Amino acid sequence: MSRPVIAIAGASASGKTLFAQTVYKELKAELDGEPIVILEEDAYYRDQSNLSFTEREQTNYDHPSAFEHELLVEHILALKSGNDVEVPVYDFSQHTRGAGIKCVKTADFILVEGILLLTDPALRELFDIKVFIDTPLDICLLRRIKRDTQERGRSFESISDQYHATVRPMYFEHIEPSKQHAHIVVTGGGRNRVAIDMVKENIKSSLRQIIT
Repeated sequence: MSRPVIAIAGASASGKTLFAQTVYKELKAELDGEPIVILEEDAYYRDQSNLSFTEREQTNYDHPSAFEHELLVEHILALKSGNDVEVPVYDFSQHTRGAGIKCVKTADFILVEGILLLTDPALRELFDIKVFIDTPLDICLLRRIKRDTQERGRSFESISDQYHATVRPMYFEHIEPSKQHAHIVVTGGGRNRVAIDMVKENIKSSLRQIIT
């Protein structure tokens, strides 16, 4: 059985992680077993252990080349075929991959979330449903400041510098144009109840078709 794949894309701090996690948690509570699994694009930032910390700080993390999308494609194909995968663990405080790995087991549905998912043609071919979380950039920036200072050990100055140097320009160059590839554009961030229920119902409907 080939497992359907749903992409949740959008700007950094747009609410896509909250949206994906809400769909994931509610479906796990409503359905038996492990109906759905999540892959996070952030885990596929390229390993930079060969670079100095100063060099890593200069990387453009909002450009598609920062991600090892070819490994993400490989893992999605493996999960679709019913195989488990070993996902890298990324250390945001060090700007490179950590030593550990995370074992992700296959499930009936695969949910993938990340900022640049819809920019890659090879990835887009794998997505059965493509969702774009469309949130104003000023709201995204405020959320990003709170997240990166509290969870990723970043200073306000470094967040501000990165935002103006790469985050905002790359949004307009790569992320915003990728919205045209989405089946569903969600306003209101990750708490849009109508959109969450719509995606959940689509998944349940597909699951019923698989069972019957």
